[in-house]
Order: sequence, then C-alpha cells, then structure tokens
Amino acid sequence: MDPVIIAGAGPVGLTLALALARQEVPSVVLDEGPGKDEPRLARTVVLREDTAALMERLTGASLTGAGLHWAGWRSMRRKQVTHEIGFDDADPAPLHLAQHVLTDALRTALADERLVRIAVDSRLDGVEQEASGVTAHTRGPKGTWWRGSYLVGCDGPRSTVRKLLDIRFPGRTAVERHAVAALRTELPWADEALLHRTPPWRTSGPSAGEITGRPLPEDVWRLDWLLPPGKDLVTPELLVARIRETLAGWSGGTAPAYELLDTGVHTVHHRLARRWRAGRVFLAGDAAHLLGAFGTQGLDEGLRDADNLAWKLALAWHHGPHEALLDSYQTERRAVVAARLRAADQILPTLRGGPGIRAYVPGAARGHDALLTDGHLGRGLLGAPGTYAASPLAPRHLEAEVPVDTSPGAPVTDVRVTAEDGSFVRLRDRLGRGALLVLLIAPGTGVWERRHWVGAGIMPRLAAAVTALPSPAELLVAESYPGAAAHTVLLIRPDGHLVTALSGVRPADLYAAAEAAVGGAVEAEAGAEAAAGAK
Repeated sequence: MDPVIIAGAGPVGLTLALALARQEVPSVVLDEGPGKDEPRLARTVVLREDTAALMERLTGASLTGAGLHWAGWRSMRRKQVTHEIGFDDADPAPLHLAQHVLTDALRTALADERLVRIAVDSRLDGVEQEASGVTAHTRGPKGTWWRGSYLVGCDGPRSTVRKLLDIRFPGRTAVERHAVAALRTELPWADEALLHRTPPWRTSGPSAGEITGRPLPEDVWRLDWLLPPGKDLVTPELLVARIRETLAGWSGGTAPAYELLDTGVHTVHHRLARRWRAGRVFLAGDAAHLLGAFGTQGLDEGLRDADNLAWKLALAWHHGPHEALLDSYQTERRAVVAARLRAADQILPTLRGGPGIRAYVPGAARGHDALLTDGHLGRGLLGAPGTYAASPLAPRHLEAEVPVDTSPGAPVTDVRVTAEDGSFVRLRDRLGRGALLVLLIAPGTGVWERRHWVGAGIMPRLAAAVTALPSPAELLVAESYPGAAAHTVLLIRPDGHLVTALSGVRPADLYAAAEAAVGGAVEAEAGAEAAAGAK
C-alpha cells in the first residue's frame, strides 16, 4: 500500500504525519521550504488544554516549558476591570507559545519516525488521481513524481492542492487587522493575559480601541492593537508610539524599559472551502478554512482537522475503503468550522460597532466583554470545540443509551483509567491509536489489583463483547466518570469524541454503536437503498 502524501510541512501537516505514524501508516510530507522555520515571536498560537495534550502525546515532549499556561485572564474597559478569571485544575488555562516552537517539536519527533519521509524543497504543482491512488508532481531541485494512497492538502491559505482541484474558497477578506509586537518587559500582571477595550489614553494616529496582551515565558509579551478599517500602513514610528503609550498607560504613566523582539501585522480572513474531499484528496487546516478573529486560535481548529482525519485514513489504509467514514471528515469538521464562522460574522458587528445600544442598556458592555473573553479562551459560542452530534457516524435507536455529562459527539473528559495490562493511565493517553475505546465505570476497581476483578461480575461478558466488535477496540476501566452511574459503558472514538453511553453490558447495542462509529451502518444503509432501487 502506498504512503499518504501530505502537501505542506506546517503544524497541521506535521501533526497529521505523526498521527498517521502512531497508527502504523506511512506518509511523505512535501515541504516547499528548507525544512526549518524562521523563529518569529510575533507569530504565536493559543491551544486549548485538550489540543495541547494532543501535541504532547504525539511529540512525546512537554510544551509547558516552551510556552506558558496563563495564571489568569482579565478584561478591562477604560480604567475598570470588568471580568477576571483565575485558572486551576478544574478550569485549565490555554497554552500560549510561539508557532515555530511547536513546529520544531513536531519536526524533532518526526526525525526519528521510520514511517515518515520529509521531502524538502519540494513544491507541489500537479495532482492526478484514479481509483487505486494518487500521483503528485513536485518541482524544484528534487522535482519528481510521488505515488500515494491518499493526498492531504495542508498547504495553507493559498493552497495549491485546493486550486488544482478547482475548489472554491468563498468568504470575507481582511475582516480585521491587528498590529503586533513581541517585546520583553515587565507589566503589572505577571503571567496574566488581558483584553483592554477603549483605553483611556489618546493614541497618536488612528485610534486603537482594543489591545490584547498575551504573556510568553521569560517576560516576553505579544501585544495586539486592533486597527481601524482600511489599509493604512503600519509604520515603525506608529508601532513604537503605540508600544510606549500602552506600556505607560498600564504602568501608571511611566513606560517601563522594554526590548522589541519582533513585529508584524495579523490580518484576519473568514473563508471556508466548498469541499474538503475530492476522491482520494482532502483539505485540512488553512487550506480548508480561515478564521481567528478572536485570539490566535485558527491553528487549534487545524490540529483538530488532523486528529479527526488521521484515524479515518488509518482505518481505510489498513482495512480497505471506508467511503462513509472518509466522507464524515468533511461533514463533521466543515460543520463545526462553519458554525464558528457564522457566530463570529453575526456577533462581530455588534462587538466592534459604536456605542449604539450599549449606551442605553445596562450591562451590555460587560456582556460583550464576556463574549470576547470566550472567543479568546476557546469557550462558549465563539471558541468552544465543536461536537459531532449530527454526524453520520452517530448511532441510532439504541435502547440502552443513557445520558452522562458529556453529550454524544463531544470530547470526553480526561479521567484516570486502568488499562488492559493493569497500569493506571490517563484516558487521553489511549487516544490516537486507531482503536475504539470501551470504558466501563466500576467504582472500587481503583483500590484493588486488576487480577481480583478482571474475571468477576460483568467483566467477562463485556470483554467478550469487545472482542466481537467490527473494529479493533481496547477495554478500559475507570472508578468514575462525570454524570455516569456504576456499570455505565462508554464507547469513545480514537479522536476522543464520545459515541454513546450505555447502561450495563448490552452486546447488541455496543456492536451497533461501534459499527456506526466506523461508517459501517451508513454504508449498509446505502447498500440497502441501492438494492431496493435495483428491484
């Protein structure tokens, strides 16, 4: 079987390559560059806690030291603090780090990966596909033809793959622009991120009505100033003036010493590709969608694309075509991103508009600040990770289905589990291996050795049911799970989204749910409809 071809060696492409390798699928990464990213402290990413955990699981490295989990968040309007959040284990902080640091960690992990080949100085300029595979051509010093089983375009907003497939990319250009500076200095809020709207000082040049400050390690800060509509040039003089008056305003009138490390302009576009799959070719990351009006979380969605697609490609690569499963990638991921884009497009005009109704409705400004906070922190309508409740892979008509605190299609909560070898691990550590997870909630098992309960009660029957499932699955046991009663059985996808929760051991329902989760039920329905139409 030919490897998967991945066009693009940014974080999304490298993540996909690692995720496939963890499931024993080879890949070739076509990198149009020299194989190393330029360090840029003004180009950073904000990862939700579960996405940061995905990166650490794939790379085998802790990213906490390379980035910063914020101690808190504050929203300010004029001189008033309107919203404060302190993070803890129950409410974990996002991880903020420079994008090149994340890319370097991925490249380091791939350097020892036998199943991944990175072809540098290889720019894609042609794609051909037929029923049995894909052929890609690259130009450059090492221009050649590559043969693959599938091809995934992770080649950014100007995606060559998308253009070669003639896939439209409608949306809005320059929804927002931000002037960006990375600098080393001391601010009154150590390790706390902040959003300051309508600061009380007057700026030189066009008014800056919103400033975001996000800390990095070693007293480095990324500051973003929302620019007014238009294409006014951000000159070095204007940027330095904004830095000085912002630091002075935050520090009681006297700007502290600072070292300017990097600058840039962050332009936000909102676009969504019409199709994310064309035969054996897929789009992911910025090639498929552009968003990110709040914070710097567009990459977070791209990494979720890779996580969603990897296990589906792996199953198809190992076990033959699973068309319904592969189709579900576009259905699930495009719907989630489209919902976020719609929410941003509907809410942004209200948040960015003039005083209007805010001057007459008490608390409206505070509510707007809360919405912006949700967007920056990956929460609520503007930031929370999407669920796949309406997925074609969702099982139907399960008599034993019961509710837990996680809705079907949503990411599961990370809990301590007992693995099949008797070791205690985190649930997230078992994700991304290509297998479904069957989690039994059995209070008391955490205080007894596995040999005392593995052959008792409902365990033998459940183990037999798991062995009979239509797709590889791993049986785990947990003391508890939020909202789950004793003897509840959870079925979890390889990307950590809940398929269903069942009351007790119900082999028929468990089999039906597993079959649906890998697309078998959809293909069976399609086959039945085709057979009925032929009569």
